[in-house]
Amino acid sequence: MKKKNEKLDNLRHSAAHLLAQAVLELYPGTKLTIGPTTDTGFFYDFLPPQNFTEADLPKIEEKMRELAKKDYKIEGSLVSKKEAKEKFKDNEFKQELIDNIEDEKVGVYCQGNFCDLCRGGHVESTGQIKHFKLTGVAGSYWRANRENAALQRIYGVAFETAKDLRSYLKQVEEAKKYDHRKLGKQLDLFSFHPEAPGTPFFHDKGLKIYNKLIEYMRFMLRRDYKEIKTPMILHESLWHTSGHYENYKNNMYFTTVDDVTYCVKPMNCPAGILVYKEKPHSYKEFPLRVAEYGHVYRYELSGVLHGLFRVRSFTQDDAHVYCMPEQVISEVEKMLQLTTDVYNKFGFENIKMAVSTMPEKHIGSVELWNKATDDLKKALENKGFDYVIQEGEGAFYGPKIEVVLTDNMGREWQCGTIQVDFFMPKNFNMEYIKSDQSKDTPVMLHRAIYGSIERFLGILVEHYKGRFPFWLAPVQAKILTITDEVKDYVKDVFEKLFGEDIRVELDESGDQISAQIRNAQVNQIPWMIVIGKKEQENGTITLRHLDGKQEFGLKIEDLLKRAKELNKF
Repeated sequence: MKKKNEKLDNLRHSAAHLLAQAVLELYPGTKLTIGPTTDTGFFYDFLPPQNFTEADLPKIEEKMRELAKKDYKIEGSLVSKKEAKEKFKDNEFKQELIDNIEDEKVGVYCQGNFCDLCRGGHVESTGQIKHFKLTGVAGSYWRANRENAALQRIYGVAFETAKDLRSYLKQVEEAKKYDHRKLGKQLDLFSFHPEAPGTPFFHDKGLKIYNKLIEYMRFMLRRDYKEIKTPMILHESLWHTSGHYENYKNNMYFTTVDDVTYCVKPMNCPAGILVYKEKPHSYKEFPLRVAEYGHVYRYELSGVLHGLFRVRSFTQDDAHVYCMPEQVISEVEKMLQLTTDVYNKFGFENIKMAVSTMPEKHIGSVELWNKATDDLKKALENKGFDYVIQEGEGAFYGPKIEVVLTDNMGREWQCGTIQVDFFMPKNFNMEYIKSDQSKDTPVMLHRAIYGSIERFLGILVEHYKGRFPFWLAPVQAKILTITDEVKDYVKDVFEKLFGEDIRVELDESGDQISAQIRNAQVNQIPWMIVIGKKEQENGTITLRHLDGKQEFGLKIEDLLKRAKELNKF
């Protein structure tokens, strides 16, 4: 088990405070809200007299460096709620935070003449905050609720060494060159339109990749999983029972038909439970594994929408496994194996695991939580995985494993999740018949590997830098013709490839062969099949690869065999 890097997290937390101090000195009258850490840095949400722009960042960053050099000692203390409310009397956001703290005393941290409401976790002085950079400005809402005050969020990154900061910034610059939004347009994969904000429009080529991802997952699940499909719009009563209405209402979409309110599903699980309850189940059926590629809608703030990475409409590769308590460890082990097998197929070999434990607000007994958490840890240990503990970051209804991938540019992505659920089986009165004919509540495990197919596709675009492997490429081969005199032979080659389910296109532009090759390269097509008089006479083709290598005199039959092998899952 690996521990979280608390030293780095404290540095980033302190950088957020330094940002807030700089903003207050430069823009008096700004109201502070909260400033948490992120995986690479920090952000702080403000209510300024006038909105910030990207042009303000260098000035704010310069002020942060000036304050850092003053090497203010960062000191914390516990004060009474009354004293804290007096200290932050002109800030309604801090007042609300203080009211929601259950303890009698609250934490306040100060540096120089700046103080902030805070639970702690800091470096000793501002002089230790050296390697940071402000990276962006975005809109946000207080407590992520669009009905609350509109705020301004400033993002930044911070690291322990200059080398780490340089490495990260270099990685960011590299990533900009292969931004999936840019490549998605260039490769004609998908688009976004103001008529449906945050919702991708998949073009023919993009949909081919999308469908291939589902096809591959179905192949991987073919032996052990049943597959279902449930409605997208369901009566609001279902979401009251599931708990989503009370806990997730602000992120849901609603529609009214015949004076009845329905919800557009943000999750697939409650509808899947209705399918489970259609008939009695015996322990002999367990583990019962059910998959669904369910399309869901979740309201996201416009300021956080980001290509395929953050959308309002997406498809989850959901699976729900119903089992007995004694089956949890072995089931989680199987899920872990399946997850790593899938990721390895895409070239993700550096896979990290994290266990998220019981949050402060939770349902179920501590004993139940400890047992479920221990089961997740045991499964990870049995499979030989190192993992970190994310204290208090589980969902209110159970602990979970989060799976993090590292792509070809060294960036980390949290995709897969394995979640234990105590909540919904009891809320929906789910039952199974035990061996002694008594009834009990099953354990419900939620599992996703892609997470969001849309987001996973976006990750793959950047991971491969647009050069998809042969089996996944939307166009696998393009036939390039040197002269019109061979068009009958070209047609014959095309039909043979098409007949073997190879995704093939014919360049009918009439351009010179050099221009045809250039166009195929721009579109990142793995195979360029060049045909001229010589190839026609010999009944062969010339195969040109994206890296410029060429193979001459290939027989069509040999090409088809190779393609069939490459297309295997």
